[in-house]
Amino acid sequence: MKTSFTPFLAGLFCIVGISSIVADQSPASLLDERLASVVVVEFAIEHELDRTLNYINGIVIDDDGTVILESSAISDRATPGQLVDFKIYRPGYPTTQYATADYLGQDGYTTWHFVKVQPEGRTGLRPITDFAAADPAAMPVIGEKIWGIGLRQKDEDFAPYYLSSQVSLIQRLPQLTGVALGSVAGRGCPLFNEAGEFIGMGASGFGQRMMIYSQRRRGEMSVLINPDEAAGFRLAAEVYPAIGRIPDNLFGRPLPWFGIDGINPVGPEVAEFLGLGSTTGLVISELLSGSPAEEGGLMPRDIIIALDGMPLPRLKPDGVVAAHLMREILKREPGDTLSLTILRDQLELELPIELGDAPKTPKEAARNYFEELGITIRETVFSDVVARREDPSSLIGAIAHFIKPSSPAGTAGLRVDDWIKEIDGTAVVDYEQALELFGAAESSGRPEVVMLVSRGGETSVMRVKIDE
Repeated sequence: MKTSFTPFLAGLFCIVGISSIVADQSPASLLDERLASVVVVEFAIEHELDRTLNYINGIVIDDDGTVILESSAISDRATPGQLVDFKIYRPGYPTTQYATADYLGQDGYTTWHFVKVQPEGRTGLRPITDFAAADPAAMPVIGEKIWGIGLRQKDEDFAPYYLSSQVSLIQRLPQLTGVALGSVAGRGCPLFNEAGEFIGMGASGFGQRMMIYSQRRRGEMSVLINPDEAAGFRLAAEVYPAIGRIPDNLFGRPLPWFGIDGINPVGPEVAEFLGLGSTTGLVISELLSGSPAEEGGLMPRDIIIALDGMPLPRLKPDGVVAAHLMREILKREPGDTLSLTILRDQLELELPIELGDAPKTPKEAARNYFEELGITIRETVFSDVVARREDPSSLIGAIAHFIKPSSPAGTAGLRVDDWIKEIDGTAVVDYEQALELFGAAESSGRPEVVMLVSRGGETSVMRVKIDE
């Protein structure tokens, strides 16, 4: 059940008292105690042809064994139904000892994935809030010494090790993000200040590096340096809101929907001309037909300058402002009303926009694999049609989700994300009809299936020869 950040913070101040943080503890004792909040999550993704094992670091966030994983932990193309066999390992323990867990879903606002450890595996785990600072929203300062936890690989029992650096940069991207002078934590692992207070979570995408020293001569040692380490980190002030946003279902619903297809920051010269001062604006270039934004009265070329009476911040780079607005919307739920202040023809207007329920996403789309053809098709959803700049009210055809290499479909030239509009001369009205037509083609004994496919705004005919 998703809850707001404010009540959580109120309770957090009461929790801090049990953290027993002692400033003069040695790094070894600090690390050992805080390892109780760190786990490694193993899971498998069942693909059409095989299954892949994945390992990702996670942080425990509550006494119920809930674990958060960074957004890149799971491929966007994997559906919840493909995620199986979740196991939880404790760093430094033999990997023969593990607990099982369940996948809870992904939160749209934080983008983190959530996993819950089964009750029998929660013994000894501690939520990261046990190590919160007196002010959970406090930020580290430039030059401050910080340290974090890194983890080795499975064949080394995920052995933990100590990393230390200094804060080099704090920036809003729009997430509050820090960058250290060097690697300071494993991706998805926690960071602390010198007093052992939790200040952030290692993030991917900041130039992680891996180096292997090896010799071909027998008996020489190979050493793996910096596996999966990060110099960038999400600040604790960004992690705490995730604690109250445990998804209600595997798809993270309810998901709010606004419905702007194009939005760009106002340039400095235009902002100065409009008298925006230290704030900025976002120009709407396109609205989705029938969306809450359109129904609420927004129009192309409107300039959004404030949300709920608060001016939009001036962030760098300029494009971050658009992400800031989208994140503010994703904090809410369908049915919530937000107030936008806009400029239209140099007149300031207030528009209340009631958020809708987001259309079905690709992850929620039905799909089916046709082994003889070597193709997985899925249901066409709203975002597929919008991306192709077609009428979003017409969800015709089916989308090629997977193409087996060297299969009839692959040999014919079909690609992932092709939009299949006709099969054997019959227009595909919907996904159910696509299933029928593909099923009939496989069972008919015909030597080929002819498809009309749309790709990049162009259509072409594909002949899939089944008997080859």
